[in-house]
Amino acid sequence: MRKLFVLALLVLAPFLGIWIACSNFTGYAHALSMPVEKVNLSLYALEESVNIIEREMNNVKTQAENQKNQYEVHDESLSNLTKQATQYKQMSDQIYEERILTMLGEPIKVHSSRKVEIKVFKLEELGYRGYIAKVKLFDPKAFKVVLAKDTLGEKETTLEAVKRTGALLGINGGGFYTEMRNGKPYMVHIGNVVINGKLITPFNGYPGNLCFAGINKSGRVIGGVLSTEKELMALNPWQGVSFIPVLIKGGVSQPIPAEWAKTKQPRTILGEYANGDLIMIVVDGRQADWSSGVTLERLIEKLVELGVKEAYNLDGGGSSTFVYDQEVLNKPSDGKLRPVVTNIVIMP
Repeated sequence: MRKLFVLALLVLAPFLGIWIACSNFTGYAHALSMPVEKVNLSLYALEESVNIIEREMNNVKTQAENQKNQYEVHDESLSNLTKQATQYKQMSDQIYEERILTMLGEPIKVHSSRKVEIKVFKLEELGYRGYIAKVKLFDPKAFKVVLAKDTLGEKETTLEAVKRTGALLGINGGGFYTEMRNGKPYMVHIGNVVINGKLITPFNGYPGNLCFAGINKSGRVIGGVLSTEKELMALNPWQGVSFIPVLIKGGVSQPIPAEWAKTKQPRTILGEYANGDLIMIVVDGRQADWSSGVTLERLIEKLVELGVKEAYNLDGGGSSTFVYDQEVLNKPSDGKLRPVVTNIVIMP
């Protein structure tokens, strides 16, 4: 019997071991099942986060593309508006130019280059005659004030200045007087003269309402009655001379001083249109059979009629001279050219 029990135990032992092993594995498997589920949940959460980030990135990309498209549309619209504005300005400038030319008539002389456009017109009014130059400066350096022989104290005619500098157009400039120095006549300009931005011997003689007239470094006409050098230099002057009086300022006609009123004389004028074009005028006078001259009051009326917005009276009388292409077009009242201290010339 004992032998039979031992034999049965030996036979069943392997199966008993397998059962015990399986029982232990089930316990271990159950113990491992929780971490695996947690890992699966973590992986799922991570995958969701990645998906959310991917969706956000796609949204950002879409918004960026939309903004880019909107920017391109806005940029195109802005470009079109800029083109339209340029076209409208060109049309406006052309219309304004045509209005000016309608009032001035047909030019008798025309010059156009990269630096400047010059159109010369005859001025024929009841009782007086002269010449007008409408000057469009593309380069302000084409406009120059020149001292006679490039030297203080000297004098030369406008024709001589034009020939000497190689200019195409020239008119006489500011006022002057003569004094004796070392037993010799010395020509002194009055007021302020600016050449290439440099003030030459400022505030010479002739106190009171003497005015400066010239252009700034942008080629626009500047001027007025100035009291100090600081006030003058604040205008950023490039070229200029002095005389009297101011005729039109900011589109407004100015009162004429009593001592200058209601007298007919030869005149020289520097002015500007609203579009920045310069107007340079010489009126002959003191010649009953040709031109008696013009009062400043009447000249202002003509300038306003022509649409001039700024205008200054320069030295007149026998000094008034208009030269184009080395030819004197007007008839100076002295019967010959008067040497002067400063001239305004336009380079070709």
